[in-house]
Amino acid sequence: MWMIELIEKLAGFTRLTVTENHRVLVIKNGMFRDILGAGMHWIKRRNTQYELHDITSGAFASSFDQSLFRVRPELAETHLTEVSAEDTEVVLVSRKGRVDHALNPGSRLVLWRDAGPWTLERFDITGALDIQRSVAMRLLQAGKTTMLTAIRVEEGTVNLLFVDGAFERVLDSGSHWFWKAGRVTSVKLIDTRVRSHEVAGQEILTRDRVSLRVNLSAEFCVTDPVLAATSVKDFEEALHRSLQFAFRKTLGAKSLDEMLSEKVSVDETAAAEVRAEMARIGLDVGAISLKDVILPGDMRDILNGVVAAQKEAEANVIRRREETNATRSLLNTAKVMAENPVMLRLKELEALETIAGKVDRLTVHNGTSGLMSDLVKLTD
Repeated sequence: MWMIELIEKLAGFTRLTVTENHRVLVIKNGMFRDILGAGMHWIKRRNTQYELHDITSGAFASSFDQSLFRVRPELAETHLTEVSAEDTEVVLVSRKGRVDHALNPGSRLVLWRDAGPWTLERFDITGALDIQRSVAMRLLQAGKTTMLTAIRVEEGTVNLLFVDGAFERVLDSGSHWFWKAGRVTSVKLIDTRVRSHEVAGQEILTRDRVSLRVNLSAEFCVTDPVLAATSVKDFEEALHRSLQFAFRKTLGAKSLDEMLSEKVSVDETAAAEVRAEMARIGLDVGAISLKDVILPGDMRDILNGVVAAQKEAEANVIRRREETNATRSLLNTAKVMAENPVMLRLKELEALETIAGKVDRLTVHNGTSGLMSDLVKLTD
């Protein structure tokens, strides 16, 4: 072994062993000499430099790639493959059915032939930006997520696709994939289910100059997603403002008593105005209700006192009426007893039974007749 090393040193050669996964670019006197494959090689050390390349990834990464194709095209063509993508296409480079590289429009890639065989797929992006499901799955499996935009649309919602800021089309429920290269794509989610919108803490000054706060609630759904997304900046904000303006004007024309007596109802004229205005931007507004009327602290105390006084007066009336009814009932009973001695005698017996039930012992001296005559005697 040492003899071989001594001969190499004396002859000015260096022994280089290249594995199957590597290639060596040899440059002598500043010129491309060769590309060495797997095996053992002797390289003359004088005025010679070399680059070791790992071909596992398949890509030839060197500062000499363009000059190599220009100066030694036959050497480059023997070992390398140049792939270019036009300005209007995306190129997928696959090996054994798996995507290894993806080229954006206008990009270039140099591949090692020995790392192949390579399969090229070209996709024109001047038309539709949609990606077939099979192609999208291959890109995702290869980790090339930067090449595509994935959109998932749930049931009850729609996504509006915009390309370069212009509306393109409505995306139905399901999964969709688009190329990121070439144009700028964006999506806007629209929920088409029935929802409730709250207008909380709306300040109102009533006709009798009482300041209070009200909470409104309106049910709505989007019937025309395209119109709702393109006619106004934010359709929920437009609904909020419409409810505010319409009911601030109508509720401000009512007195406090009218507001409290019609707490759950709203002005139908104002509600019709809101529904008509929202229909013009693709919204269907359903029930509109006045949820809460919140009074200031001092006004709430005053009203509580008024309500308490009213209830107390009602309670007094009820008590007087019941007392009158009781007195009238006693008078009617007395009249019946005066006109009917048997009824009077029965009441006497009931009274005697009650008295006898409350004493431990009862002594009778002159018989039952004397007991009845002496104990219960209303007249001589």
